[in-house]
Amino acid sequence: FADLVLETWDLQCERNGREHRTAEMGCQQLVVRRGQPFTITLHFSGRGYEEGVDKLAFNVETGPCPIETSGTRSHFAVTDFPEESGWSAVVQQQDGGSLSISLCSPPNARVGRYSLTLETSTGYQGTSCHIGDFILLFNAWHPEDTVFLRDEDERCEYVLSQQGLIYQGTRDYITSTPWNFGQFEDDILSICLKLLDTNPKFLRDQNRDCSRRNDPVYIGRVVSAMVNCNDEDWGVLAGRWDNHYEDGMSPMAWIGSVDILKRWKKFGCQPVKYGQCWVFAAVACTVMRCLGIPSRVVTNYNSAHDTNGNLVIDRYLNETGQEDRRSRDMIWNFHCWVESWMARPDLAPGYDGWQALDPTPQEKSEGVFCCGPAPVRAIKEGDLQLKYDIPFIFAEVNADVVYWVVQHDGSQKKSTHSSVVGKNISTKSVGRDSREDITHTYKYPEGSEKEREVFVKAEHKKSSLREEDEGLHLKIKLSEGANNGCDFNVFAVINNNTDTDRVCRLMLCARTASYNGTIGPQCGMKDLLNVTLAPRAEKSVPLCVLYEKYGESLTQDNLIKVVALLTEYQTGDVVVAIRDVYIQNPEIKIRILGEPMEKRKLVAEISLVNPLAVPLNNCMFVVEGAGLTDGQQIKELEEPVEPKAEAKFRLDFVPHQGGLRKLMVDFESDKLTGVKGYRNVIIAPQPK
Repeated sequence: FADLVLETWDLQCERNGREHRTAEMGCQQLVVRRGQPFTITLHFSGRGYEEGVDKLAFNVETGPCPIETSGTRSHFAVTDFPEESGWSAVVQQQDGGSLSISLCSPPNARVGRYSLTLETSTGYQGTSCHIGDFILLFNAWHPEDTVFLRDEDERCEYVLSQQGLIYQGTRDYITSTPWNFGQFEDDILSICLKLLDTNPKFLRDQNRDCSRRNDPVYIGRVVSAMVNCNDEDWGVLAGRWDNHYEDGMSPMAWIGSVDILKRWKKFGCQPVKYGQCWVFAAVACTVMRCLGIPSRVVTNYNSAHDTNGNLVIDRYLNETGQEDRRSRDMIWNFHCWVESWMARPDLAPGYDGWQALDPTPQEKSEGVFCCGPAPVRAIKEGDLQLKYDIPFIFAEVNADVVYWVVQHDGSQKKSTHSSVVGKNISTKSVGRDSREDITHTYKYPEGSEKEREVFVKAEHKKSSLREEDEGLHLKIKLSEGANNGCDFNVFAVINNNTDTDRVCRLMLCARTASYNGTIGPQCGMKDLLNVTLAPRAEKSVPLCVLYEKYGESLTQDNLIKVVALLTEYQTGDVVVAIRDVYIQNPEIKIRILGEPMEKRKLVAEISLVNPLAVPLNNCMFVVEGAGLTDGQQIKELEEPVEPKAEAKFRLDFVPHQGGLRKLMVDFESDKLTGVKGYRNVIIAPQPK
């Protein structure tokens, strides 16, 4: 027999991409999911393949030092039926000189970029030919993959959806901001692989790191560390919380991960400035979804940052309600992290499913700024000793807050205060733009017997009161929405739940604030020295907060913290109430003109009304949307926008992918920043 001569071959990127749900990554490269067969075609010249005469085998290799024992190299012959435990190759069909072969990786293969080599031999003569590279991802569709997710709608949302909503604002006024995850956009996959190859564990021991890339727990921990740059590890984002962002982008200005990841690559893996918790979480979510691990961004309201691990957050207030003698413990208005879905074969049974991963640099874990993966189930059950970092997240959702009022003589009075931490834990619903409340996955109902058992196990003594225990009851209410540019009223509502008259001092104070709990200057104040409450009576005391007072010091988080202190003269008891008021930005209006169809021009009319009494200068709209716009589109307005006038522009774009898409808009100016809006667009497929 003459030698078998390979003439051409086809990795069938498009067909395999469709079958492996990776087609949106483009058909320039072969991207497949583990445990699932993919087909390639070989064309021989002269004569075709003859079974029994010709031997065909493949080599797959990943990483800089591929070794069979590390699972980073495999050599396997073409056989009659697929091999269950390892790599396999099976002849699918033969047509003259062309041969279709189905290749399949084991469902626990290492993920990453592989090279594929074909070895042909006839008799004693053999040749080998490198026929290309492919990228292997985790497979949430395969029952034996550790990231297997049973529900198709959930797989679509948590692996395939390139857009989502992230919840912000305050516990009493939850807002959502759109985010372009863009995990299938050009170059993002190669940037995610670069991130794995830049991590210190890889640089220390390449063989060991690559051999562990079959484990989503390991990958999650690496990603959580690499999204922040606090370990001088070439991480993606630098965090900053002090409202000085002039030498970078304000964290409020981003609307997607693509821009951030591309900047990181473009500037030689220098950290991108600046991120805050939702930016860190969203970028980590992009990387995890890109690699095939189901992931979502979650938001915890009134999130405790307990630095000394005693599950108590001590806050000190002076008699005017101003924060005094700051402890390092903080309560963040909200804090975002990521949940990723995976089995935990490294733990006892019962901890598979959602795992919390927090890439925001807060505390070190095993010497590195990363957090998780922590099984959400272990957080709920108070199993603090399991891997990884459960005590820290347990505290974020369960810590107790104690307010101490420091009197002018220096003595401290412990105030009564109902439990506040770990509220309305939120994520985007599957397949809809509504909020799903997942608090119950992190904690048992407040005051329940199960909650008590968990706290005993976690050695957590809860001192917060149930609200009905107090004789005097204090709440802060808001009459209607607080809009940027307008004055608004807040009310201290006092109830006397006893049968006797009570005489009190009421102190009400408003200050601008940042979402991580830091406080700015005062923007409204009332001190009533003689409030008399009849038995079983209610009294409402208004405080008007003026735009001319808060406008200058409002941070980009748009928050005002209102503190009320009620001191009863007879007993000296102090009741504290705190409410964060979210100042609403104006709405961005988006109109789509034209018939939304693939490869056909559309026009978006985008507008916003200046709600302030002063002109807006340096106005800029930024628009992006995976599958819709070609990257980011930026429009700078030449003229200032006068008070109550409309900032408006038209954007032409040609959608290049069908299906449900989000067009996202961010508006920036000197006095109004980080204003977000989005519009859902259903793009019809091109008529065949």
